Amino acid sequence: MQMKIGILQCDDVRQDLQPAHGNYPAMFEQLLHHADSKLELVFYRALDGELPSDTDECDAYMTTGSRFSVNDDLPWIPPLLDFIRSLYTRHKKLVGICFGHQLIAKALGGDVIQAPQGWGVGVATHSLLALPRGVNGAATVPESLSLVVSHQDQVVTLPQNSVVLAGSDFCPYAMMQVGDHFLGIQGHPEFSKPYSRDLMLARKDILPAEVLDDGLTSLEKTVDSERVTRWMLDFLQAS
Repeated sequence: MQMKIGILQCDDVRQDLQPAHGNYPAMFEQLLHHADSKLELVFYRALDGELPSDTDECDAYMTTGSRFSVNDDLPWIPPLLDFIRSLYTRHKKLVGICFGHQLIAKALGGDVIQAPQGWGVGVATHSLLALPRGVNGAATVPESLSLVVSHQDQVVTLPQNSVVLAGSDFCPYAMMQVGDHFLGIQGHPEFSKPYSRDLMLARKDILPAEVLDDGLTSLEKTVDSERVTRWMLDFLQAS
């Protein structure tokens, strides 16, 4: 059966980077349709206050990243947090990416702060502790997971009923499952390495020089975007 996924868009890609890399809808369409061309994707501009009128408008939901913090005093964030709580209460599947990962934590009683360890940029590698629900565990489970990251904030207190799936010393809660229907991922499977490079260079005035240099060097690593995308879809489609 064709799955209808609602994408809650929480930001736009910088205008100067859109000609080369597209906006978030294009990134998610490329990522998800590469994995399953039959998926129906519906985009809601949550950053403009646009949300589904009912949690059953879609079979499942995803949230994008954002330059904003979940702790920012912005008028569209509280209704989005309320919608996420409704999804959780009604047992609707949700995958939160980066800002969305942090939204899940904040909405359900966890804590998110600007991490004292600073910016995470480039490709980050985390130890994989467990697989999300619905993923076939019979296959060989990798020991680690590498994804493009771009964040200052981190989840520092998990919501109740959470299981940490991946983490590192730098980012202990890099992937989490809350209950059997929420999945949070700090990394960006939808970001390409060329986009990561251009985004870091666009932020060179706010990134410490050592962080920028290390981030650019990290792009030599292989990323696990396709594997994580398959896991996300397996999780959303599991009964």
